[in-house]
Amino acid sequence: MTKAPPAPPSLQELRKEIDAIDEQVHGLLMRRGDIIDRLISVKQTQEVGSAFRPAREADMMRRLAQRHRGILPLDTVESIWRVIISTFTYVQAPFSLHADLSLGESAMRDSARFHFGFTVPFVPHFSAQAAVEAVANSKGDLALVSATSSRAPWWLALEADGAPKIIARLPFIERADHPAALPVFVVSRVADDARVTEVETWSVRVSGWNADTARTLSPLAEIVAVPDAAFDGAALLVSVTKDIGFEAIKTALFEAGASVRSTALVGSHATRYTMPSSGAARP
Repeated sequence: MTKAPPAPPSLQELRKEIDAIDEQVHGLLMRRGDIIDRLISVKQTQEVGSAFRPAREADMMRRLAQRHRGILPLDTVESIWRVIISTFTYVQAPFSLHADLSLGESAMRDSARFHFGFTVPFVPHFSAQAAVEAVANSKGDLALVSATSSRAPWWLALEADGAPKIIARLPFIERADHPAALPVFVVSRVADDARVTEVETWSVRVSGWNADTARTLSPLAEIVAVPDAAFDGAALLVSVTKDIGFEAIKTALFEAGASVRSTALVGSHATRYTMPSSGAARP
């Protein structure tokens, strides 16, 4: 006589399992808070500017995407982790988030809230220059500015020694249907050991800038260009991976007939990490 299969668990039993997991998750978050409290004492984070750690955060988000499975959407998991990370960063060293809304308010607000939650104070600005200036006058604040277009060359303010720099590009995980897909740069001051330098961002001023020159550079780097009529040229923000290198950009400009007037390294960030439609990740 065959044994009858075990009866499926009841709804009450499954809900008890969920309640137990919820309690464990809450307990782990409180334990994380205890460790952060000890970290503040050991590292004295408040004395080194922003507690934001772009290298560590980019790596954490990549690993999150790589190990994720199951029915829970990646959007949900990513947003939960971003709130956890950003809130505990804020607890270590309180900071404000200065956002440039001049190129679109709703998309920038979505990016700010998705990546930094609602605990971090949100300060709106109506130009990238104003957001960057606010960060320059702060101890550890962050600025969010568009990574793809600009009305003015705000990055010139990052050229001086001691000025804030570009330290990250968001979102850390890119995909076609991302709920906060607006590409933005994060500008701030962070400790040298917190930086990630897979992609360098350069401020470049050129003469002889035109559509043909732009097409020459497009396969090599991401470019934000603001025309400079006084010199028949442009102020460029150039993001180039280290395997290509900035020398290749200067060579390409020269061969395209442009003259480089000045250059300055104004930051760096992690390489773009893209999730294709198949669900697998690729750098």
